[in-house]
Amino acid sequence: MDLVSESLGPLERVDGRWVLGDARRPGRARVEFRPDGLHAIARDSAAEVVPWSRIMLGFRITLGGRYPNRGAYTQMGVLGGLPGPFKGRGGGYLHMTVRHPYEDQQLFFDRHPRWYRTKDILVLQSALTRLVEDGEVHRLGDADWTARMIAHLSTFDGRATTGALRRMVAEAVEAAGPPSTGPGPS
Repeated sequence: MDLVSESLGPLERVDGRWVLGDARRPGRARVEFRPDGLHAIARDSAAEVVPWSRIMLGFRITLGGRYPNRGAYTQMGVLGGLPGPFKGRGGGYLHMTVRHPYEDQQLFFDRHPRWYRTKDILVLQSALTRLVEDGEVHRLGDADWTARMIAHLSTFDGRATTGALRRMVAEAVEAAGPPSTGPGPS
């Protein structure tokens, strides 16, 4: 696969595993998509696991801070993608609501030194949320299935309207086919 289909916004494939955040530089925080759930690896290598079965109500990605005033970026989130002294600095959060116990949760990841297109973040959020809504979020733990879905999503070149995103995600999920690891969690 080419680089375009190996990443989408802050999500990229590293050593056969899909990772949200910069996992190529040592000591960086990231969120790994594994068969048993999300593994949030902190800068100090401490890990927190969120099983797929706990995730509900979709995802939101923010860059630069936990709660930007508007949109997906704070000022640092924008500066971290531009050339200059702030390039590659800062991070982002994957926001979700989990059950048992019910709570809002944010998983931190360090950003890459490259710019993330807002459209890519919207496409990624839409895909992740659709999988949660369909009860299929566990598919993200199948690296090959996720690669097929991301390859299709990375071709999106239209306007990022709600309807266009829904259609694109539906096409990508269908194009990815069944997961190669069998049925999801019971």
